[in-house]
Amino acid sequence: MKRTVISNILVAVDGSLVSRKAAMYAVELANGLNASVTFISVIDNTAYTGRTVIPAAVTPTRITEPVEDYLRRAAEAFTSRLEKACEERNVTAKSVIRVGSPVEEILKEGRRSKADLIVAGSHGRSAAEAVLLGSVAFGLVHRSRKTPVLIVR
Repeated sequence: MKRTVISNILVAVDGSLVSRKAAMYAVELANGLNASVTFISVIDNTAYTGRTVIPAAVTPTRITEPVEDYLRRAAEAFTSRLEKACEERNVTAKSVIRVGSPVEEILKEGRRSKADLIVAGSHGRSAAEAVLLGSVAFGLVHRSRKTPVLIVR
């Protein structure tokens, strides 16, 4: 019987509490397995169709800015905190931020980074959440052909 070795874990994150819980679960798992972690945050460009700027009143800089730039900075801040948590636990980590369909981009990154495991929260910040399992989690479970997917509640 072939022994499965997990050396690279891909973790889908979106800034939500469930996403952070899934990320920390993956970090502890990586620590125990001496594996590396890649965090991926996907800016779903279909979620803000028709709206191209964020009003100045809600931005930290109080300057009107493009939605994608605002979301990218939020993703960078979130993944940066996760990378620091990895550093504290001696887990090698990196982050990637993509724009597009979350399920598609996560699966592409899984292939690109040769992930042995994909970890995601059961639901996140998606406006189109399913009742029991978020739409991204559902898509990953049903579309990942070769890489196992671990869903954290």
